[in-house]
Amino acid sequence: MSGILEKIAAIEAEMARTQRNKATMGHLGLLKARLAKLRRELITPKGGGGGPGEGFDVAKTGDARIGFVGFPSVGKSTLMNTLAGVFSEVAAYEFTTLTTVPGVIKYKGAKIQLLDLPGIIEGAKDGKGRGRQVIAVARTCSLIFVVLDVLKPLQHKRIIEREVEGFGIRLNKEPPAITLRRKDKGGINLQMLTSQSELDLDTVKTILSEYKIHNADITLKYDATSDDLIDVIEGNRIYIPCIYVLNKIDQISIEHITSGTSTTSSRRLGLTSSSSGYTQNLRASFRTTRLLSS
Repeated sequence: MSGILEKIAAIEAEMARTQRNKATMGHLGLLKARLAKLRRELITPKGGGGGPGEGFDVAKTGDARIGFVGFPSVGKSTLMNTLAGVFSEVAAYEFTTLTTVPGVIKYKGAKIQLLDLPGIIEGAKDGKGRGRQVIAVARTCSLIFVVLDVLKPLQHKRIIEREVEGFGIRLNKEPPAITLRRKDKGGINLQMLTSQSELDLDTVKTILSEYKIHNADITLKYDATSDDLIDVIEGNRIYIPCIYVLNKIDQISIEHITSGTSTTSSRRLGLTSSSSGYTQNLRASFRTTRLLSS
């Protein structure tokens, strides 16, 4: 494990040093491919034993599963207690919830499992605070509630997104519109249905060669990135709808809420302050994410 993390850190440092321009796109694509392969080893470690979520996951029940993800002591357990009537210990100190706490609610005849996950911290994808086990459970969810402290919403939002992305979760995204068909001979054939700002034939070949793919037909149906191509090659990405829930909004003014959330308009955002607010946001989340048919 430590060897993999050291290699990841070295690649990330090299990427940070490399100036991003047209001449370096191929090299950066190669580094990203190597990074993705190393992170895959963290997601699916070699050898025996249970997976990365062992000891934290619970048996799936019902028609859908919602996971509450966020920093420690941000209000996930309070949300669980209010929605499901399940006791999940609440306290002012961090890491109160040490294991996954399940609950079940009913909505229009459907049973929905709720999971109060232990808090994650920066570096979770690399194992800090048992973050890898927590994010591994999040990968099994139909919908993720990212619970944010209203006093630090954007800072925490960016960190959590970076952590779950590093573990193969793509929030509020669709699978890349890229087709890749391997073949026995004929080399690499690249078809671009629209102009590309990052990928060209040389960059695509460089990335594919890292995966020992030398014969394939690739079609780019939109302006894709090297990350998109790598996601398609890896094939282990999970695309999960996400609701951002701002907790403790009674601590700030409505003007602060409006200004603080304006930059997150591209993502779905829930604001909670009471039991009725929780219920309304839950119902809205089912409609907006199409978790269940309305």
